[in-house]
Amino acid sequence: LALLHVTVRRDQARSATVDLSRNNIARIESLLTESIRTWEDGLAEAVSQNAAIDSVVASRYAEALPEAYKQDFGPERAVSDIARFEKLADGAIDMQLYRNVDSDVGSWRFSLYIGGRGVSLSQVLPVLQSLGVEVDDERPYPVVRADGMQCWIYDFGVSASREMLLAAIDGDLDSELQAAGSADRESRVQLRFTDAFTAVWEGRAEADRFNELVMRAGLDWRQAQILRAYAKYLRQAAFPYSQFNIEGVLLAHPRTSRLLVGLFEAQFDPEHSSVELSAVLDGELRSLIDEVISLDADRILRAIFELIRATLRTNYYVVDSSGVGREFLSLKLDPQRIAELPKPKPTFEIFVYSPRVEGVHLRFGEVARGGLRWSDRREDFRTEVLGLAKAQMVKNAVIVPVGAKGGFVVKRPPAVTGDAAVDRSATAQEGQACYRLFIAGLLDVTDNLDRASGSVIPPARVVRRDGDDTYLVVAADKGTATFSDLANSVAAEYGFWLGDAFASGGSAGYDHKAMGITAKGAWESVKRHFREIGVDTQTQDFTVVGVGDMSGDVFGNGMLLSRHIGLVAAFDHRHIFLDPNPNRPSAYAERERLFALPRSSWADYDSSLISTGGGVWDKTVKSIPISPQARASLGLDEDVTSLSPPALVRAILMAPADLLWNGGIGTYIKASSESNAEVGDKSNDAVRVNGNEIRATVVGEGGNLGATALGRIEYDMSGGRINTDAVDNSAGVDCSDHEVNIKILLEAAIADGTLDRGDRDELLASMTDEVGRLVLRDNFMQNELLGTSRFDAPSLLTVHGRVIDDLETRRGLDRELEALPSKTEIRKRKGEGRGMTSPELATLMAHVKLSLESDLLASELPDSDAFAPRLPKYFPAPLREPFRDAITSHALRRQLVATTLTNETVDRGGITYVYRLAEDAGATGTDAVRAFAAATAIFDLDNLWEDIRSAGIPTASSDELLLESRRVLDRVARWLLTNRPQPLAVGAEISRYAGKVAALSGLVGGWIDGHQARDLDVRVESAVGRGAPRALATKVYRLLDVFCLLDVIDVADITDHEPDEVAELYFALDAHIGVDWLLTSVSGLARGDRWHSLARLALRDDLYSSLRAITKEVLLGGEPHESAAEKIAEWETTNASRLARARAALREIADSGTLDLATLSVAARQVRSMVP
Repeated sequence: LALLHVTVRRDQARSATVDLSRNNIARIESLLTESIRTWEDGLAEAVSQNAAIDSVVASRYAEALPEAYKQDFGPERAVSDIARFEKLADGAIDMQLYRNVDSDVGSWRFSLYIGGRGVSLSQVLPVLQSLGVEVDDERPYPVVRADGMQCWIYDFGVSASREMLLAAIDGDLDSELQAAGSADRESRVQLRFTDAFTAVWEGRAEADRFNELVMRAGLDWRQAQILRAYAKYLRQAAFPYSQFNIEGVLLAHPRTSRLLVGLFEAQFDPEHSSVELSAVLDGELRSLIDEVISLDADRILRAIFELIRATLRTNYYVVDSSGVGREFLSLKLDPQRIAELPKPKPTFEIFVYSPRVEGVHLRFGEVARGGLRWSDRREDFRTEVLGLAKAQMVKNAVIVPVGAKGGFVVKRPPAVTGDAAVDRSATAQEGQACYRLFIAGLLDVTDNLDRASGSVIPPARVVRRDGDDTYLVVAADKGTATFSDLANSVAAEYGFWLGDAFASGGSAGYDHKAMGITAKGAWESVKRHFREIGVDTQTQDFTVVGVGDMSGDVFGNGMLLSRHIGLVAAFDHRHIFLDPNPNRPSAYAERERLFALPRSSWADYDSSLISTGGGVWDKTVKSIPISPQARASLGLDEDVTSLSPPALVRAILMAPADLLWNGGIGTYIKASSESNAEVGDKSNDAVRVNGNEIRATVVGEGGNLGATALGRIEYDMSGGRINTDAVDNSAGVDCSDHEVNIKILLEAAIADGTLDRGDRDELLASMTDEVGRLVLRDNFMQNELLGTSRFDAPSLLTVHGRVIDDLETRRGLDRELEALPSKTEIRKRKGEGRGMTSPELATLMAHVKLSLESDLLASELPDSDAFAPRLPKYFPAPLREPFRDAITSHALRRQLVATTLTNETVDRGGITYVYRLAEDAGATGTDAVRAFAAATAIFDLDNLWEDIRSAGIPTASSDELLLESRRVLDRVARWLLTNRPQPLAVGAEISRYAGKVAALSGLVGGWIDGHQARDLDVRVESAVGRGAPRALATKVYRLLDVFCLLDVIDVADITDHEPDEVAELYFALDAHIGVDWLLTSVSGLARGDRWHSLARLALRDDLYSSLRAITKEVLLGGEPHESAAEKIAEWETTNASRLARARAALREIADSGTLDLATLSVAARQVRSMVP
């Protein structure tokens, strides 16, 4: 021990009074004691006053802390730091933002505590700078804890502008803190700063300038995340301003930024949402934005304001069981209210944002479905998804849901290790994790359904600014082919009502690749195109070039659909394959082997089986030799001896093969009028060709977006045969739709205990082949419709044009966006004698179906008993009887009926059927469907059409017979709509006419005579000459006469005569008066414009009406025992003068040789004059 005595002498020159009070003496003693005490002594004393820190622990830190730390910080600070060190786990962080008492308001210190390995300044600086502060200095302090773990303190001097900090302190959105003192509010700023730093450091927020809103606008990091998410969405919507510009504008307008967040919270905070407050903030924001001077700033602020107002739901307030919010933000939007969006605008859109993943899901209706793809286009994945959704929209015209599409990007892919297997596995794991987040983001803002009660269950803590929305289904797509079970597992965690129908194609679903369903559907298109040129792909050899490889679903399955394929060239993203003169049997066997080989590529092809001059080359090589054989098969000039891989790919695309089969990914065909930039597929700019450069006879589109819409049209107009990808590869979505609807059906049986899940899975598997047949039937029917539409396209061009006009007016169709011809183009083609192309007809068909289905769903027709029998036919036969009650109560019963009726009506009635009935008879879509159902049943047209299809005759001949039968369908439907009570009672009309028509139709041949009989003979002989069986041709061409039985049956009912008696008289009068040749002449008139068409129709109706009235008059004027000839003779005698005048006029018209609209109108009037 030592005793220290200190003498303090006062400066005699100073006259200050000495304070010898006890308190001052004690203070001086304390200062002296402190000055001679060691730092370690100070720590021991500080710890003694803090029960949270053990003295032993403190003594260890006293030794462990570096001298630099002891020089810079006192023991009191050390106590706080030791407590932080003791809590640190390896890799964990802690921090504090503080300001020394004597520091300027803009000068702060920031201490970062890290357990484990230290960090570099380059890791910390971006985070701090994103928060808007400058780093003035850094002081690192390492310390080793008692357990051996290294810890670090990084103490930074940071500075921010005084204005920024005052804004942060004064601009807090919390109303309670607004009323608090400045110290409390400064403490809040510190908390927000450290929370934001933590969020960025841990990857929950991105290191960008949106974080500066924490300091500049008084937001916390999650509030800043709201604005960041909207900005990210705008960038995906092709907004012309960069993220940097958007950040700058928001930072320059902190009050507006605060109010934007305030509006969001007023709309969606489940505990404090307020319509009144939203309205107030809406008004304030409008005023603030109106005051902005810069046009760019105005547009940016207004766009975000508009997005917030167009937001329908969000998961921002959703929390888990521990009260922690989501790591991703979901925003459900109403795209129709967002001016900045490019067309087409979906009905609903969900944007999911997180630092790890971003994604969008676009839906074009309440009941909509489409795949989710793992996109690699981080900068414009919405553009990619929108293009796919547009194609999906027309593709889904054949199924219950309308089009939808989704896509996501992985924003933080694993670092490359150099080990391919490891890297592939790590990438897959991250992709699956991001997919889970994306799916969860969608489900967070989707309603659930109580299957037992049918009541809707809104998601917890989600304010809904729209109606009920329970239908969300997804499907596999590029990169997600094996993710269905993963999606269903997420849906199961949410207890989502669809069960494993949420994502089709999982382990208990239909495996599209195993079924080969997409390729088989596209092959129906290929077969149809080739049949039209007299080639049977299943029995005749043909050559093929292709996009894809045998490991792929669509390409691989497609190249196994005929043993007569001669695959001369193909390419994928890795290799180019050439086989100039393939040996078909051995090549087929080798393709089969590669298809079964996991992860195969063209490099695995047995080179000994490749014909002379062929081979397989990697696309990374500089040059590929071109043999004489390859030159011949690819149609290249003699001087071509080598080509670069891109040039060879172009040569393959332009090869003179019979078929170009696209089963790959990418857009390879555009129009010569389009630039590569307009296509939006940069990766294939070097290989893309124009439609007019394609020399293949047929293009089959098993893959999506293989050609642009204009590219297809250009190829078609250059003589090629092509539909659209939406038509060709629709079987995949069709199969998935059947799976989803079957699972919804069976889920009810599982819920009530009548079926267990294992039995359901076995039942699903047992129906695979029948589901495939049902799906391929749709592909066949759509191709039949397109084939007959192509056949008749030139004569119906003006009608097609009017259909487009109607869809523009009623449905908002954008003909330019859909690549449909303009009015000017239609006039041009009319002058050239050309009709719409097959791709245009396919697009028009889809929109006609979508329009009709919408009309049906808006009506009571799907609930009608008359159409109930159609519902079970949608499902495979094994389900129809055992699950009859479940089928009638299916959750999508109305949609299923509407879709079935739409497909039947348009596929069989034709693209213009509904429109022409509206134009001719003022019918609605539902009226047209009722008339279709009645007409087809009354005249047994379904069986007739099947007879035509199964006749095995040339396609041109079958098309003629089908089109002739449609003429009768049109007339019957129009007759029913103008002569029978409306709305048509379908069942009653069928009961009234069908039996009698069936009984009388076989007798018609014996009743017709004169011109009518001669015309029938000529037409039948012509059809027989083109390959049609005589009996079938006679049955079809006699339909126009059988149609007249409707009038016959009505006259028979009115006059109380037997129908056969009336029919004999009717047809006798037809020939005697000359109505038959007048009707034939009317049919020969050009359709021209709408008014000419209506005039033709009016003439025909007038002639039929007159014949009906005359038949009735003659029948009532005759005696029961008289023959038809005797009745006619008696009638002529009674009305001799009137009939003589009419006959003279008719004879003059016939002798003139001029049978135009004017003369035939006079003739029809003369016939009408025969009726008293």
